[in-house]
Amino acid sequence: MSEPSVFSRIIAGEIEADRVFEDDHCIVIRDRAPQAPTHLLIIPRKPLVNLLDAGAEDKPLLGHLLWVAAELGRELGLDGYRLVMNNGRDAGQTVFHMHIHLLANREMREQELADTGPG
Repeated sequence: MSEPSVFSRIIAGEIEADRVFEDDHCIVIRDRAPQAPTHLLIIPRKPLVNLLDAGAEDKPLLGHLLWVAAELGRELGLDGYRLVMNNGRDAGQTVFHMHIHLLANREMREQELADTGPG
């Protein structure tokens, strides 16, 4: 069996993180190496490796994660933000527990689409 991911350890309370939201389905933390003034990570409690690991039974969870992103955008008064999910090593994924990056409060350029940092 493989070691639990850093996100699984954060969810379990083994590692400290700046939590900004949590419910029964996910947690949201501030990224420790932010690529924008607002850089949040939306992490499902279910330890899916990435989007390819999600099955039909995960459709409600995937929708919930996007709803959480929208709710955070509303609560934080964000006029615009970018959501990024790296899916697999070739896409830059370095933590193999599915998560969504929410980036805001800086100008985003098209060529920076993949420049969200590790994750």
